[in-house]
Amino acid sequence: MFEFRKQALLQRRQLIIRVVVAVLFVLLCFSVLVNRLWVLQVERYQGLSERAERNRITLVPITPRRGDILDRNGVVLARSHRDYILEMVRGQVGDVPKMLEQLEQIIHLSPLELRRFKRRLGSSNRFASVLLKSNLTDDEAATFAAHSYKFKGVSLKARWVREYPEGESAAHAIGYVGRISERDQEQLEEKGLEGNYRGTEVIGKKGIEASYEERLHGKTGWEEVEIAASGKPVRVLKRTDPIPGDNLRLSLDMGLQKLVESIYNDPKNLQRGALVAIDPRNGQVLAYVSAPSYDPNLFVDGIDVENWRRLSDSPDHPLIDRPIYGTFPIGSTYKPFVALAALNLGVRDPNAKISDPGFFEYGGQRFRNAGGAAYGPTNMHKALVVSSDTYFFGLGPLIGVDALHDFSLQFGFGKKTGIDLMHEKKGILPSREWKKKSFKSPAQQKWIPGDTISVSVGQGYNSLTITQLAQATATLAANGVYTKPHLVNWIENPVLKKVEQTVSEPEYKVDVAQEHIDLVKSALAEVNAKGTARRIFAGAGYNSAGKTGTAQVFSLKGTKYKAEALNKRLHDHALYMGFAPVENPQIAVALIVENGGWGSSVAAPIARKVFDYWLAPERANIPEYIPKIDDMEQQEEISPDLVIPENIPANPDDKAPGHTPEILAPVEINRNGRESTQNDEAGER
Repeated sequence: MFEFRKQALLQRRQLIIRVVVAVLFVLLCFSVLVNRLWVLQVERYQGLSERAERNRITLVPITPRRGDILDRNGVVLARSHRDYILEMVRGQVGDVPKMLEQLEQIIHLSPLELRRFKRRLGSSNRFASVLLKSNLTDDEAATFAAHSYKFKGVSLKARWVREYPEGESAAHAIGYVGRISERDQEQLEEKGLEGNYRGTEVIGKKGIEASYEERLHGKTGWEEVEIAASGKPVRVLKRTDPIPGDNLRLSLDMGLQKLVESIYNDPKNLQRGALVAIDPRNGQVLAYVSAPSYDPNLFVDGIDVENWRRLSDSPDHPLIDRPIYGTFPIGSTYKPFVALAALNLGVRDPNAKISDPGFFEYGGQRFRNAGGAAYGPTNMHKALVVSSDTYFFGLGPLIGVDALHDFSLQFGFGKKTGIDLMHEKKGILPSREWKKKSFKSPAQQKWIPGDTISVSVGQGYNSLTITQLAQATATLAANGVYTKPHLVNWIENPVLKKVEQTVSEPEYKVDVAQEHIDLVKSALAEVNAKGTARRIFAGAGYNSAGKTGTAQVFSLKGTKYKAEALNKRLHDHALYMGFAPVENPQIAVALIVENGGWGSSVAAPIARKVFDYWLAPERANIPEYIPKIDDMEQQEEISPDLVIPENIPANPDDKAPGHTPEILAPVEINRNGRESTQNDEAGER
């Protein structure tokens, strides 16, 4: 009996111990749970609540409308219109070929669109949005919206699309936009602008589109969108409207622009070259022609391989911006500035008559006039009118290459003119220092007298741009007043209703006496009245001034130039520079026809048509355009409310062909120096 009670007592103690252990275990568990709740609800509340909020709310960028580009008369050169596109996320599509087959039953996909899609698909990751089809019509967009439930991973979106209504006309000045590349993204990050480009797919690549990118782009808007756990949008909580980009009003006149382009692009006589026309009173660029040209619309969604090869492989290099990137010897069009340098330095009396037997002899070597012409006793006025090489050969050693370099630099030669375009080249305005830096061999670094003689007639090491020649001509026409050339004249903010003029004041005045400028101007006026261009300008209803020029593209090395025996691309370049009217210059022109031949017979006629157009009586009463606030319209912004509301704009890194290569212009430098026959204007040619 005693043993039974003892055993019962032990069992009761064990039970109590078990209950206590169980209670302690439960209390421990509750303590851990309470502690975890404390950590989550109190200590980490701030961070976790923010993460939960981010999972519930997403920021959707709203792409701003890119600003328009117009000419001086309101002709639209670049604009943005609304467009519908289809995009696909490969990671959300099971069978891509099957999806394409089903999609083609309701929306037509061209072979080109399929090739582009497959190329983009191959270079993108599984979760990036890939453009499938663009430029959907309203009917196509509505059809897809009605069948969208069948196409998981394919979404319909609205976007702004860039358009260039004038096609190839003024394409090098306007430029184009293209898809944002990795390099573009890196540059945006360096500038701290990547946030403003969320949702934006294109960026300015060339021309005005690139140099005024930040003004044209605008400011991205945002929407706070509440989403469900599945990722489907529920409602919009907050919206910040985008700010459209500024509109740019150019100084270009498309009437004049198209006139010149039609001359270069004449089907019966296609020509390569460049022309720049500037108003010397204010630096406004009136025409900016680079021939041949290209259609910038090809680059908006990424140029296809066929078109890229056609443009990049063309021997005519249509992608080269010739006015600022192509460099050439400018021949006799350089002589007016050599004459001004001689007058400014006082190295020769302009009335002194120098014998011109048809050649200039220096150090036992002869430098000949073009065509072997001999002009007899010649002063500076006559030398400019008849384009006497002998006279200017003799001026070269008297002036000296360094003095000529420093003087010409003031007119815009050998430096960037400041025009509002990217990638402008400085060209080559030779000097002793330049030659030391440009050549490795000590023998080549030495400047010799023959170098100066060639440079003094615009040949030799001279290699300059047509924009520089046009700017120098405009500065001469303005009596030495240098105003920065510019294509964009007005910047219009459609939101603030604010108008800003880009250039309003000259930069400086060249240190040269007015009497010296008048002497050169009078000679240039006689070039068109009685000299090498007299036949072209006969009967004009205005007085003009100018200088013809012909520049050889390779060294003759003492041989005689015979155009008929040479390949067309070895023919001389034809050049012209001039301004009109003489009494009050309103337009200054510089142009080149590559491998065109004589400047007087090929280049001067183009300048005559330019002057005739710009100085026509019916244009006399047209006032300069000054934008009014009332003329500016508020731009309607694109809404992210798409046909299918669950679409969230993405920013795929879709590289398009045509942006990776950097096309370089062939730089033409004539280093004939000594013993070469300088092929230039002579007499009535």
